[in-house]
Amino acid sequence: MNGLARTRLAKSVHDAGWAAFLRMLEYKAARYGRHFTRIGRFEPTSRVCSACGMLDGPKPLHVRTWTCQHCGTVHDRDLNAARNILAAGRAERLNACGAGVRPGLVPAAGGEAGTHRGAA
Repeated sequence: MNGLARTRLAKSVHDAGWAAFLRMLEYKAARYGRHFTRIGRFEPTSRVCSACGMLDGPKPLHVRTWTCQHCGTVHDRDLNAARNILAAGRAERLNACGAGVRPGLVPAAGGEAGTHRGAA
């Protein structure tokens, strides 16, 4: 097993283990009457503001908290990702006509002009 860590086979073994875990999770959810949904592997869950939906730029892994440039909400990276994963799992994927209902991501704009509420 020690030599496996540096081979191409290691990725296959890891992928097979993850796939088996997802199958078990899906089975358990069905068994207990729970809804199971998968979201995309490359969904930017830690970079999208869970409060306003604005997509922020990439961040190195050592950045654990960040502030949304659009709404000013301070996010813990992991909690924000968990909220976005929950929202993605609960989101309606299609409308009655079969068309997609999810809006696209909005890129964060640097230095966007705006007004402050309550300012006269």
